[in-house]
Amino acid sequence: MEYKDVEEALIDFRDKKGWQKYHNLKDLAVSLNLEASEVLEIFQWEPSDHELTTSERDHLEEELADTLIYAFYMCNKLGVDPLDIVAKKMKFNQKRHWAILLLR
Repeated sequence: MEYKDVEEALIDFRDKKGWQKYHNLKDLAVSLNLEASEVLEIFQWEPSDHELTTSERDHLEEELADTLIYAFYMCNKLGVDPLDIVAKKMKFNQKRHWAILLLR
């Protein structure tokens, strides 16, 4: 599925539900953050090498999808293609240099 197909399906779904009135940038940003927090919650209190169970992996995929959906809605609202802005950011990051601080 191409991004434009995904975008059209998301907008069609939103419009059929009558949710357009809630899709302003502020509310989409809040929802994006809440969904990202649900991604984090899956890992809460687990060691960094924790192997996800099948159930946890399925849950993670659902929450990642929710997060992406809100990001896609924000991109639609801004009139930008998410693949283009990711490519732009990757190009920018290639020129950046990060200092790694090791605290002892």
